[in-house]
This record gives sequence, C-alpha cells and structure tokens, in this order.
Amino acid sequence: MPTYQAVLFDFFGTLTRSVQRGVAHTDTAELLGCDTDTLTEVLDRTYYERATGRLGNAEATLRWVCAQAGVHPNDTAVRAAVASRHRAVRADTWLRADAVPVLAALRQRGLRTGVISDCTHELPAFLPQLAVARLLDVRVFSVQVGRCKPDPALYLTACQRLGLAPGNCLYVGDGGSQELTGAERAGMTAVRLAAADLATHMVFNADLDWRGPTIGTLREVLALVDVDAEVVGAGGRAG
Repeated sequence: MPTYQAVLFDFFGTLTRSVQRGVAHTDTAELLGCDTDTLTEVLDRTYYERATGRLGNAEATLRWVCAQAGVHPNDTAVRAAVASRHRAVRADTWLRADAVPVLAALRQRGLRTGVISDCTHELPAFLPQLAVARLLDVRVFSVQVGRCKPDPALYLTACQRLGLAPGNCLYVGDGGSQELTGAERAGMTAVRLAAADLATHMVFNADLDWRGPTIGTLREVLALVDVDAEVVGAGGRAG
C-alpha cells in the first residue's frame, strides 16, 4: 500500500511566521512618487494578477502597478523601486523556528520535501539565500508556473518534478488561496497549520470552509508521517 513519500509546504505563513507589510514598503512608494496607502490598495487588489507572472518581469509588473495607481515614474525610479520592494518583502519574511528542524527530520526519514507558493517575483529571487533552501527537493512558484492556487497545475507540477503520484504527498498550508481544497482536489492529503500568530497573517482568498485535519505547529507534521508509516507497516492506510 502507498504511504507518504513527500511533504509539500506552502511558504508564507507556513514555513514562515505571520506576514504583514512592514515599514520598508514605504520606501518603495516614495521612490515611485506614490502615496503608500494607494500603493498598498493596488497591491492588495491585484495580487493574483501579479502572482501569475503574466504581467512580465519585476520591472514590467511594477510599471503596470504604477499605472493602476495613477503614477508614471521614470525607468531609473522603477528599477530602484524593484530593488526596494525586494528588500521589503525579504524583511517581512521570518522562518518559523521549527521550519529547518522539521524539514531536516523529514529528509532523515527518507521523505522528499518541497514548497508550493503563490508569490510574486521576489520569493524565487531570495529563497535560495534562506536556511530552508538546501532542504527542499522541489520549489514551485505561481509566478513561474503562470497559475495560482487552488489551480491543480501547481500541485501536479510538484508531483511531476518529484516523480510521485499526488496520493503519495502530504500538503501543509495555512489555508490562503483555498490551497487546502486545491491540494485535495489534486489528489493529495491536506492539513491546515493553525499557528496562533496566523491571526494577523496577510492572506487572500482564505479556505474559510475547510473542515479537514488541523495542526498547531510544524513539528506535528512529524507525528502525521510517523503514524502514516506505522499504519501502512501494519497493513493499513492512514486516513
């Protein structure tokens, strides 16, 4: 009988702590000659358009955002703002204390690991610099795939890169972008991370009707895969 051979994680709010836009984003707005509140409103309203990558590279995307905000900075300002936004998003990103230990423990158990993230251009650029990077077998970013969760393309892309069937994969996420429902529809088992800090997490299109299994910390993932292995070893399948 099949058992979990991989655990795939959402990134923001799952491998990281709660995310909110910090003060560094003010610098980006100033470089663009845009009011910070106006820029924030446009960024929130256009998240999924930007996260598909269909607007072009980081500079082209930011120019499009500026047009939506009614400002038209020159090329030098746009390039500076792209760099500023990269720094700002990176500054908002703090790995959970148990992210690295849990990923390492999963790999020690012989499981593959990966990230499936709805994101804009910044995350693919700075994730290789993070401590989790060496512990991920696969990285699937919406901005590169051209689809956002809950589209099955993201989940199936991860499976194809791992050479695994969806049924052999456990998906862990905080529930943004209806990602848990999407993972289940793609054939994976899904579990929601409901850490206390996520009450203040910036989230779009939350999986509000999710009634599936929930954990409070990343470390609880280890118990899930251990139980699954024990049940299969006894001749059954973890539900």
